[in-house]
Amino acid sequence: FARHHLFYYGSGNPAPWNETMRPGDNKWTMTIWGRDIDTGEAKFGYQKTPHDEWDYAGVNVMMLSEQKDKDGKLRKLLTHPDRNGIVYTLDRTNGDLISANKMDDTVNWVKQVDLKTGVPIRDPEFATRMDHKATEICPSAMGYHNQGHDSYDPEKQRFFLGINHICMD
Repeated sequence: FARHHLFYYGSGNPAPWNETMRPGDNKWTMTIWGRDIDTGEAKFGYQKTPHDEWDYAGVNVMMLSEQKDKDGKLRKLLTHPDRNGIVYTLDRTNGDLISANKMDDTVNWVKQVDLKTGVPIRDPEFATRMDHKATEICPSAMGYHNQGHDSYDPEKQRFFLGINHICMD
C-alpha cells in the first residue's frame, strides 16, 4: 500500500500579459503541482497552458476522487476544471494525464490536448500576437470556469460545476 502524502495547487499565468514580450513556454506557470507534504519537494507538475496568452490563470479548485478506470482498477484522481475551458484529470499519485476535455464545444483557442505529450494543439486564428486581430476567442480571460464552488458526488461519480459562456476579442 503506497501512501501519497501530497498536496495539490495551481500556479498562475506568466507576466507581462503581452505574449510577444516573453518567448517560450514560461515554465512552470499554469501548472498543476503535486508536492510532498513533509519536504515540499515537487513530485510532479503538469503545465496546462504553456505560454498562456489569454490570462487563464489556472489556480482554481482541484477536486480529488477515487474512480475506476476502463479496466476496472480503482484510481486516485485529481480533476481540475480550468479557466482555459478544459477539464483535466490526472492520476494524483504521479501526475499522469488521464484526460483533457473541452467543457463546451465553443472552446476554440485549442483544437485538442495531445494526451501522450500533454501539450495543447492551438488554433492560431485565436492567438493574441500583436500582428493579428483575433475575435471571438473562447473562453474570455474570465474563463469558462473561474472561482465558483464545485463538488463531487462519489455515489453518482459525477462532478457539479458552474461555467461561464463568455468570449472575447
